[in-house]
Formats: sequence, structure tokens, C-alpha cells
Amino acid sequence: MFEFAEKVLLVTGAASGIGRATAEYFFKCGASVFLADLNANVVAELAAKLDATGSRVASMKYDAGHATDAKAVVDACVSRFGKIDFLVPCAGIYDDNLIENISDEQWLRTISVNLNGVFYIVRQAIPVMSDGGAIVNMASQAAHLGGSIRHGHYGATKGAILAFTRTLAKELGPRIRANAVSPGSIETPMIARNIATRGEEIVSRTPLRRLGKPEEIASVVAFLCSDAASFVTGETILVNGGSYMG
Repeated sequence: MFEFAEKVLLVTGAASGIGRATAEYFFKCGASVFLADLNANVVAELAAKLDATGSRVASMKYDAGHATDAKAVVDACVSRFGKIDFLVPCAGIYDDNLIENISDEQWLRTISVNLNGVFYIVRQAIPVMSDGGAIVNMASQAAHLGGSIRHGHYGATKGAILAFTRTLAKELGPRIRANAVSPGSIETPMIARNIATRGEEIVSRTPLRRLGKPEEIASVVAFLCSDAASFVTGETILVNGGSYMG
């Protein structure tokens, strides 16, 4: 575990999956954590579970697709904890559809949450982030495969996140580091249907012969935020059991 006492993490998409695991991991490392998610009740329950006193955890409802929500979350985090050291935007959606069948609404909603949402929260957080802070964006193995069948809209947003992260690293250094993590198939509610239909196939082409766990992503996120990664910026770490080696 890393030592994050006196540090503050703002994590979106914190109600489940990788976002939730990241919140739990950083809390165990001593950080104060601000949880943001569209499901306000679930993040409120998580906040109470992690810290019944409310001294180190706070939460609020947040729609990643709205710039006004990004401002409200950043303002609330700074008001509650006085600063932001680490920003990890995990809010995302993952739909299954061939490109010819993707509706305008489905395309735009995916772009809105997975790409615009990262831009909104990062743009709002930059001016108030602590010197020496870190941003870790969630990309995906889908951004590296040379195309992901039935996930053209999702893959497009995650490919954009890679380029966006590199630009952040160039613009924000040396004050703030920016990196990304590209998970493979991780056991989360977001891809439960995919696992149910293609789980055996996915495992069979993964050298480690299993699916990943959310906490295995959270630990890599923590590394990228820690002093152990103090000379790492503009990079993407693939965490996929070897199913893609770029």
C-alpha cells in the first residue's frame, strides 16, 4: 500500500467497479476521498461505510455529461477538504452495438460521458489542484486493439483519452503529472453482459487465464499518483493479464 495521509482524491464514477475500488484503496492508504457518481444513494452509502464520522469521506450526485456538475463537484471537494491532490475520472458507459446500428443519441451520450466528462472535470480541477498533484485517466484496451467490434463509439472515446492525457502531461508539467490506465476485461458491472456471453473466450486468449479485479486497477492508479511514479507522466499502463501487448 502507498502512503497518502493528508492527500485528497476526487474520483468520479465512484459507485461501482473501478471507481469504487479506487476510492476504497486510496482510503486505506490514508487519503481523504470525495466520491462523485450519478447514483447519489450508492455513493452516500459507500461514504458512510468507509468513514461513518464523515471526516475523511464525502459524496455527491454527479452527471459526467454536464459541465455544471463538474464545477459543482470540484467546488464541493475544495470546500470540504481544502484542496485536490489526485483526480481520477472513472465515470463511463459501455454499450454494445455495431456502428451501423448506433443511434445518434447513443453515440452522443457515449461521447458526452466518456470524453466530454473527462474534459469537464479536468478543466475545472486544474486551477485548484495542488503542486505535485496527479491526474489518472481511464482509457481501455479497446483503444489499443486497432478496433473493437461492437464498441466503435466506446473505443473512439478511449482512443481520444490517450491523446488528451499526453497533451495534459505536456501542458501541466512540471506542476501536475498526467497518466492513463488501459484496463482489459475487469470483473465490473459495466461489462457484466460481455463477460456472460464471451467470458470463456476472453479468458482463453488471456495469458494469465482469468479476468482482472477492480482492485488490480486501483493499485496501478495509486502507483501513478504516488511518489514512486514521480518521473512518470504522459504514459499509459495496460492492465489486462497479457491479452494485448502493445
